[in-house]
Amino acid sequence: MKAVIMAGGKGTRIASIANDVPKPMIRICGKPILEYQIENLRTCGLTEIIIVIGHLGNVIKDYFQDGRKWNVNIEYFVEDHPLGTAGALFKMPQLTEDFLLLCGDVIIDVDFNRFIAFHKKKKALASLMTHPNGHPYDSSLLVTEIMPPQQPGGMPEDTCRVTKWMNKEDERLYYKNRVNAGIEIISPELLKETLKNFVPRHPNEPDKIDLDRDVLKPNIKSGRIFAYDTPEYIKDMGTPERFYETSMDIEKGLVKARNLKNKQKAIFLDRDGTINKMVGFINKPEQLELIEGAGEAIKSINKSGYLAIVVTNQPVIARGECSFEDLQTIHDKIETALGKDGAFINAIYVCPHHTDKGFTGERPEYKCQCNCRKPKPGLLLQAAKEFNIDLSQSYMLGDSKRDIEAGKNANVKETFLVETNKENALLDTLQTVIF
Repeated sequence: MKAVIMAGGKGTRIASIANDVPKPMIRICGKPILEYQIENLRTCGLTEIIIVIGHLGNVIKDYFQDGRKWNVNIEYFVEDHPLGTAGALFKMPQLTEDFLLLCGDVIIDVDFNRFIAFHKKKKALASLMTHPNGHPYDSSLLVTEIMPPQQPGGMPEDTCRVTKWMNKEDERLYYKNRVNAGIEIISPELLKETLKNFVPRHPNEPDKIDLDRDVLKPNIKSGRIFAYDTPEYIKDMGTPERFYETSMDIEKGLVKARNLKNKQKAIFLDRDGTINKMVGFINKPEQLELIEGAGEAIKSINKSGYLAIVVTNQPVIARGECSFEDLQTIHDKIETALGKDGAFINAIYVCPHHTDKGFTGERPEYKCQCNCRKPKPGLLLQAAKEFNIDLSQSYMLGDSKRDIEAGKNANVKETFLVETNKENALLDTLQTVIF
């Protein structure tokens, strides 16, 4: 698969770092941003690269030349006038098969082969890499299709099919922190469909095409635009603050460590009483309130290189007191509140089962013994499988004995009991015992 890197940006927001080179050539820890991307591509076996250049493009061309030094083959496409974020794609005869598209100003270290496998499995027109981050309010968010359980006692399925694109200007209530990372795999078929509709509507600027507005969003209705979630390291260099944050992450080894080819470390967290206040069984979003300090605590996990993963028993499903849809809204509210604190959760795993019977409206299909209800370790084991987690290097934190037992049953490195509903209890435990 060919990789196309858009590297023509001027980088006006980061001009204080360097204004005499194109943004992708700004050096960070001794290397241009673009060099990190090329090395990442080569590691994944992606050696055919096209770099789109414009502003000060000669600096890029002089540095990388034909790519031989990096054991890749580099071609260049020169924008002699602005073509938008996608116009160049329509002028490249080389793009006869699905291709990977990157922005040249992003520090990444990802397993592209996982991404490619996902794209092929979905038979997508486009697959969009997504991730949670600590600034979702200045980011585009993607909403995906959630299918109800397909069998009795089953769980809802996230098909990853994009149904809605939320711009940062859009009014938002509660949302899943699923940020569009600006990394895509695109089919030439999508480009053909775009030309059918775009050119007749834009006779004066037929070649200035915006990727999001003109290519991706109009084709959501096709049902073949998918979101690929990853916890791997992706950070754009749009501001000096992010530049310095990334510099420190590179020096600490956190960037490479997050590649899913490597074993991950996680901090598993209970929900009720640990992150949000325990007020009985929560079945409505208005009942949920974060414990003071929970956002700061999870933010510290995000900065540490550990994954932040919630594992929670929710018998309200089996008892018939809460629907899966309402539970998702509750979790969206948690992610929204954490986003306001600059924090994020990598995943939430739920056990909906409960063996006790006799509740009005209970759902018999969920009244069963299972392997996921804590103190059993099923939720932790599922997360470990999906995120390539080394449980022996991970921790479990919760406010009950069953949380501690679940961690021990999963053979995590250590478990910690935090005081229920206590302000800053989670933060204090993380800072004094783990970090």
